[in-house]
Amino acid sequence: MIKAKGYAAQNETTDLAPWNFERRDVGPHDVQIEILYCGVCHTDLHLIKNEWFPGIFPMVPGHEIVGRIVATGSHISKFKVGDAAGVGVMVDSCQHCENCGNGQEQFCLDGGVLTYNNLDKEGNPAYGGYSNTIVVHERYVHLISEKLDLAAVAPLLCAGITTYSPLRKWKVGKGHKLAVVGLGGLGHLGVKFGLAFGTEVTVLSTSESKREDAKALGAHHFVVTKNPEEVAAVAATFDFILDTVAADHEIAPYLAMLRTNGTYINVGMPVKPLEVSAFTIASGNKTVTGSGAGGMPETQEMLDFCAEHGIVSDIELINIKDIMNAFDRMVKGDVRYRFVIDMATL
Repeated sequence: MIKAKGYAAQNETTDLAPWNFERRDVGPHDVQIEILYCGVCHTDLHLIKNEWFPGIFPMVPGHEIVGRIVATGSHISKFKVGDAAGVGVMVDSCQHCENCGNGQEQFCLDGGVLTYNNLDKEGNPAYGGYSNTIVVHERYVHLISEKLDLAAVAPLLCAGITTYSPLRKWKVGKGHKLAVVGLGGLGHLGVKFGLAFGTEVTVLSTSESKREDAKALGAHHFVVTKNPEEVAAVAATFDFILDTVAADHEIAPYLAMLRTNGTYINVGMPVKPLEVSAFTIASGNKTVTGSGAGGMPETQEMLDFCAEHGIVSDIELINIKDIMNAFDRMVKGDVRYRFVIDMATL
């Protein structure tokens, strides 16, 4: 076994704190990564607080992992020691079901293993990236271009693929009008991808203070959703709406902004169930859909696209001892736009 250290929540009522644990030894098809950076996702807070479902404790969060390979198994040919590599939201799957076969391992029909708050195939808890090292099967490891700032790449492993995947699925591109709800960790990447795909991008936000931020990112338009006149001006306007907000909120006002045959895509995963009127959907042939991360091939495709187009997350690098304060600030929207933990501070 490999000795590891990280930050863990001992139960849903405790803060994250230092904790020592063990990783498995490197197997024939495994890669060991020294973790350099780990992004802070809103999911991390949801899970350590049991806001979605009962967790597995002690819990080491973190599924936006970037580091360097320090060891490889005997059957590894794709990776070598020293490569920059990343791990996202999952670390294993059955590898033989229909979804695994078509590159959608995140929807494994026979028991995928999430990066943390999950049990591996041997029934042992999986521990995430708020730690110094991780051992992962090669299928779930991604090569990262040295062209990019490695710290700023970390959020791409969750926030990046979560926004990239549905835009690609729905073939969002030139000639389309895309609205992005919320300008946070997911939202700002949704704007960047939308622009890179050639769409006309509008940011929808409750906060006037985000207007200049949206403009700086290159968004074509900005709408304050608390302003009735601005909302009325974009009624029946958008081909696609990408909703990135994690807080509970009503979506009916956004459906009214869709054109006929328009599509509303939820990636924010609020706790409260969405309420949708059947009449609202039927009047205009509107589609309400969601998207969960992305499979391994698509995640690598996204990373390669980002390297080609110079896309990374806008981040604030933090000391791991400040993680609970970062969570508080994240909930308040006080970050531009993603916290990333510098694991050298561990």
